[in-house]
Amino acid sequence: MSPQIILYGLLALSLSLSFAADLSPLQDFCVADPQSQVFVNGLACKDPKLAAANDFFFTGLHLAGNTSNTVGSVVTPVTVSQMPGLNTLGISMIRIDYAPWGINPPHTHPRASEILTVLEGSLEVGFVTSNPDNRHITKVLHKGDVFVFPIGLVHYQRNAGSANAVAIAALSSQNPGVVTVANAVFGSVPDIAGDILVKAFQMDNRVITYLQSKF
Repeated sequence: MSPQIILYGLLALSLSLSFAADLSPLQDFCVADPQSQVFVNGLACKDPKLAAANDFFFTGLHLAGNTSNTVGSVVTPVTVSQMPGLNTLGISMIRIDYAPWGINPPHTHPRASEILTVLEGSLEVGFVTSNPDNRHITKVLHKGDVFVFPIGLVHYQRNAGSANAVAIAALSSQNPGVVTVANAVFGSVPDIAGDILVKAFQMDNRVITYLQSKF
């Protein structure tokens, strides 16, 4: 194999890796300025001379979230929206609280991988690989266990016990985004046409109409 081919291969690999997560910062930090009218991929920076400790600070992950909802879980995020100092750093964090047998429904993070550790209780977790295999990879986690969900793949968690559970997760983006599958498909505004969903899910139109009414 010629040196040129090897060089081009290494260059392609390095480019693919460099775009696998948020772009690297080109300065010490870029504290987000939510008032800026400049539209960039991320958020514009405020003058670094005006940066203060509170730009890099968040408090509240020690507080239990309210899980009294239909799915029995709640997420407390620490993304760039809550901590402006995360801008351009390519990381964020969340706390997830689960009621007994509560779930964090199937969802994806379009811009981040997620690594999760259980602080209290036990969780059944899983993700599904992409087409055409659609393999369901699942495991039961206990206190102190760690599991990773690859970027973009549908994944979920369920409290596997009769007591409350708590997990902390880190994500490889300042703004990972979340697409909850059921909400996106059946709760879009405006609705996805019923005949499309009937064919896609091989369900009766009455079932599709019912599901759309729930979301």
